[in-house]
Amino acid sequence: MLEFVFVFLVLVLILGAYWTMVIFPKQREFQVKQKIVRSLHVGDEVVTYGGIVGKIIDIDTDSGISYVEIADGVKIKLLTVALQQVFDADEIAYNAQIGSQNSQSTKHEESVTT
Repeated sequence: MLEFVFVFLVLVLILGAYWTMVIFPKQREFQVKQKIVRSLHVGDEVVTYGGIVGKIIDIDTDSGISYVEIADGVKIKLLTVALQQVFDADEIAYNAQIGSQNSQSTKHEESVTT
């Protein structure tokens, strides 16, 4: 009987750890994503998960479809959940600069070690 209780407690601890390290962060990420999608409005400049930048021209909330203009006269139909974030040129440039610095330092470290 004691072994059964011990095995049960170990399984509960393993499941608790799994939920804490895997499921809870995914739920939190999903909630943040939903908040971003709900805050989008017609006229916002957005970035899709594919990296396309465009302006929202219409959102059909019932079907979850957004219409985005990516160039003059070029309109695409997207799932609203495929819109990643509001476009902020300064933030994207900053992130690109950090990424460039990290890749340069990695290349420098590789050339020093060889």
